[in-house]
Amino acid sequence: MSSSQHPMLNVAVKAARAAGAIINRAALDVEAVRVSVKQTNDFVTEVDHAAEAAIIETLRTAYPDHGIWAEESGQQPGKGRDKNHVWIIDPLDGTTNFIHGFPVYCVSIALMVDGRIEQAVVYDPTRNDLFSSTRGRGAYLNDRRIRVAKRTTLRDCLIATGFPFRPGDAFQTYMQMLGEVMPKVAGVRRPGSAALDLAYLAAGFTDGFFEMGLSPWDVAAGALLVTEAGGLIGNFTGEPDFLEQKECLAANPRIYGQLVALTGNYSKFASAGDKAAVRQARAAARKTVAAPNAGPDGDATGS
Repeated sequence: MSSSQHPMLNVAVKAARAAGAIINRAALDVEAVRVSVKQTNDFVTEVDHAAEAAIIETLRTAYPDHGIWAEESGQQPGKGRDKNHVWIIDPLDGTTNFIHGFPVYCVSIALMVDGRIEQAVVYDPTRNDLFSSTRGRGAYLNDRRIRVAKRTTLRDCLIATGFPFRPGDAFQTYMQMLGEVMPKVAGVRRPGSAALDLAYLAAGFTDGFFEMGLSPWDVAAGALLVTEAGGLIGNFTGEPDFLEQKECLAANPRIYGQLVALTGNYSKFASAGDKAAVRQARAAARKTVAAPNAGPDGDATGS
């Protein structure tokens, strides 16, 4: 840890590394890890709980009156004059990857003060990559200052995303949105950890990101990394107040507007006319799929 870092960021780094040590030990024998199911395709392990406990213990030792907002243990309000400080924690973002031994997962810790993210850490324990940021001081990967990529044309861009995977997620809406984006970019990737996706965007490894169904602990730290690296982040219509809206879009400033033009109609906050256009396009797509099964007179064909 650096003496030049903000003291609260130093504590967050210490907490993230403690959680990372627990995750790395468990990864040596991932088959032995106990796994529970929150709901279909949504998993939690004993490692999530142990890592979260280590993070909270570290933060509370330094700042006992700060609030906690954690994925597994929920919200614990702060006290006294520090009650406006809230740590937002995802102890293991990418749990499904972890339990399969797929090495794309991370620890995400952010500090929100009076509703604004001020400190951020995203730690990849597999690669020992530490992404960190303090508001107004830039974003860093280990000790190197990072910036978003400089590409200006969407067709040259590599875009990260995440698939809807829970019951009730708007899968058809997402697939239609993906269908809008994919033909217009160089490539689309789905690594499986939104916090790392945003960190990679901040470092210039990708040019944009979009996903629906995300929670604050998935994106809080990554959001500050992106903005401090010179990028923009918001909902699908481009509005910046996105943290609890369950849709997230991020990119460098030249690409951001181009992505908003593709995703905006699919936002929960799109106009009624835009949503109607999406419904019409979806209906037309269903007819197109059904058409090959019809004969010249509209009758079904078969052998």
